[in-house]
Amino acid sequence: MKRTVFFLVIAALVLAACGTIRKAVVSAPAPAVQPSSGIAPQMGGGAPVQESYAQQMPASAYDQSSTSGTVAAAPADRIVIQNADLTIVVTDVEKRAREIEQMAKDMGGYLVSAQHYQSYTNNNVAVPEATLTIRIPAEKLDEALGLIKKDTVDVQNENRTGEDVTNQYVDLQSQLKAKQAAEQQLLKIMKDATKTEDVLAVYQQLQTIQSDIEVLKGQIKYYDEAARLSAITVRVIAEETVQPIKIPGWKPGSVAAQAFQDLKLFLQNFASFMIGFFVRDLWEILLIALPFVILFLIGRAIFRKMRANRSKKEIVAPPAVEQ
Repeated sequence: MKRTVFFLVIAALVLAACGTIRKAVVSAPAPAVQPSSGIAPQMGGGAPVQESYAQQMPASAYDQSSTSGTVAAAPADRIVIQNADLTIVVTDVEKRAREIEQMAKDMGGYLVSAQHYQSYTNNNVAVPEATLTIRIPAEKLDEALGLIKKDTVDVQNENRTGEDVTNQYVDLQSQLKAKQAAEQQLLKIMKDATKTEDVLAVYQQLQTIQSDIEVLKGQIKYYDEAARLSAITVRVIAEETVQPIKIPGWKPGSVAAQAFQDLKLFLQNFASFMIGFFVRDLWEILLIALPFVILFLIGRAIFRKMRANRSKKEIVAPPAVEQ
């Protein structure tokens, strides 16, 4: 029982130490670094800090205080995620889309997505249109934008954004280092444990720590990739889409000619209708109406005959007169 309590106390101290290290990393100011030492500064227990794959944060971003033991962090280089989006007007949409995709590959990037669809001009004519998203090395962003805009009919809009994620990145690294230190301590405790319940208790905490480590590594990798490769979203539209509507000038002669043409067409249609009506439609109507007319006449004759018979009966048999 005492041994179990001992292990649990150690585990609690380890977790508390993780929180202390993280708080110190975020809040403590950065001391000056001696440039003449020639040795990369270290953080915490002396392990080199993991560098950003994209921005290669210099070793001077971290240092260790020899007197108080507090860990301080201050990045000398900022980590900025740069993205851009623009809309270009070209004469050949499909050709320009292929050129943009090939440009991304030549620069060491890749195509993220490509959508090809149709849009319509002011005259309701279908024309091709495309939207592409590519990723290229951040240091080649200006060059890539220049090549995309080269030989275009027009650049309708261009938007470039930058997000500084240095603080988040440093915070994630400090959390990762603290979690990894806690993981090592828990592994050592589990190795020295002899009772099953002690091993299980430490193993549960170890699983939680290792899960947190994987999440932190994924977030750090995302920032690395996003900072190393900038995203460019390009909307490619056809030149015909932006052509203005042309309104022709007023020509009285053309208007009069069109009016006479419309009158001639109306008279032709009216004459065709009358000829068709008297030659074909009228006879069709008479043939359709004939059975109904015959039935009507027969019904009327029967009705009149029945009424005449009823009148005769009333005349032949007058009512009797009382004496």
